[in-house]
Amino acid sequence: MRDGPPQGRPGGGTVGVREDGRVTAHASPPADRPLPDAALLAELGAIAEDLARQAGALVREGRPRRVDVAATKTSPIDVVTAMDLASESLLRRLLAERRPGDGILGEEEGLDRGGSGVTWVIDPIDGTVNYLYGIPAYAVSVAAVVGPPRPTEWTVVAGCVHSVADGRTWTATLGGGAYEDGRRVRVNPPAPLAESLLATGFGYTTERRRAQARVLVDVLPRVRDIRRIGSAAIDLCLVASGEVDLFYERGLQAWDQAAGTLVAAEAGATVVGLRGAPPSEAMTVAGPEPTVRELVALLEELRADTDDVAAGGAEGHPSG
Repeated sequence: MRDGPPQGRPGGGTVGVREDGRVTAHASPPADRPLPDAALLAELGAIAEDLARQAGALVREGRPRRVDVAATKTSPIDVVTAMDLASESLLRRLLAERRPGDGILGEEEGLDRGGSGVTWVIDPIDGTVNYLYGIPAYAVSVAAVVGPPRPTEWTVVAGCVHSVADGRTWTATLGGGAYEDGRRVRVNPPAPLAESLLATGFGYTTERRRAQARVLVDVLPRVRDIRRIGSAAIDLCLVASGEVDLFYERGLQAWDQAAGTLVAAEAGATVVGLRGAPPSEAMTVAGPEPTVRELVALLEELRADTDDVAAGGAEGHPSG
């Protein structure tokens, strides 16, 4: 990582977004930045969990037998449903009631600035395609971040990922550890890459998918196996709970990973990007050291942080 503490204690402001919501990498915030005291951290953590559960109940109970696509974003397969919009609307209304001075950055409606120094980063349904098809792997993600109103400089301080279909709920506050349904969780002990179960995900544009497929062809023979669950927020929490060993993905936005990276980091994961950068839209990698270093080296050699389909393979790495 650049200029800061490892993401195992994610107070280094390692994830931020531009005002359009796209993730950017940035240096650590000033050491004298005020962070919430214990009471405020507890309040923010409780609000994150309560809101994620309320939105999850709406998503679960309001799902029709057949879900239709309401709109698309980056490509015809990057879908938005009416429930994405309804869930975000609920989260925004509840936040306006509970924390009226705070800012909000949501996947569907963008950034509303606040004046309190706290911004909420919300994903109303992470795993919308799973929701569309009725596959039970989608979540509501709610995170609180602090810092100036410029999102590129914030620090994630509280987060909750609520898995809607099965009700599993992961929570974390900065320096307070990570929990699943009230039980403390920790990442798995480090294992060789060849003995590690790896989760990943794919983008929505043809160019991005071709590049990710190229990378996967080289990664798959070098790991125990691959899981593609379809929700980055859940993937990161499964790293925290030790149900997968590692996670990597290119193209994550702030709302996809704000809460999940805090949960993973507070569970002992190292969460980084490639080439000394923090986690970002270019690449996010999470898991225990030193296995993360091994995976990062492989991904760097494969140029996995680019959409170059002609990049060469990792000839020197032993196969699993």
